[in-house]
Amino acid sequence: MQPGSAGDQLTGAAARGDISEVRRLLHQELVDPNSHNRFGKTALQVMMFGNVLVAQELLKQGANPNIQDESGTAPAHDAARTGFLDTLKILVEHGTDVNVPDASGSLPLHIAIREGHTEVVHFLVSQSKLHHQDSDGRTPLELAQYLGLTHIQGILEKHLSAPA
Repeated sequence: MQPGSAGDQLTGAAARGDISEVRRLLHQELVDPNSHNRFGKTALQVMMFGNVLVAQELLKQGANPNIQDESGTAPAHDAARTGFLDTLKILVEHGTDVNVPDASGSLPLHIAIREGHTEVVHFLVSQSKLHHQDSDGRTPLELAQYLGLTHIQGILEKHLSAPA
């Protein structure tokens, strides 16, 4: 193994999107997919979010998709913030709870709205608690209205008015 803790090596490889190194560390070096780096983060928390292969490998090897950092941010919050829908879908397939708020009370849906990621909103709307309020007291619909995002507001309104 190279110098540095196993957690540092795994998180470094994940952050770079180096799938071959991630696989080597997990399979040959038997590094725990939930090991922390010196900053207290796991590989799933710092991975290159556009690299679905890294996410799949970490999750397949038992990485916790619901791990939160000190600010309550989970990988689903980061995927929603960055707009990486494919990564978010993989996280959900592996048990991510999209209704866990971060420290600001925001669900991944709130974050996707704030960032204007329409495709992510489309994906999350049917799985999210649409009446959940963030720390400013805004539901996802109220947030979209506040931000003047009429196209996202329409998605939310359509879903809210659909028969159950």
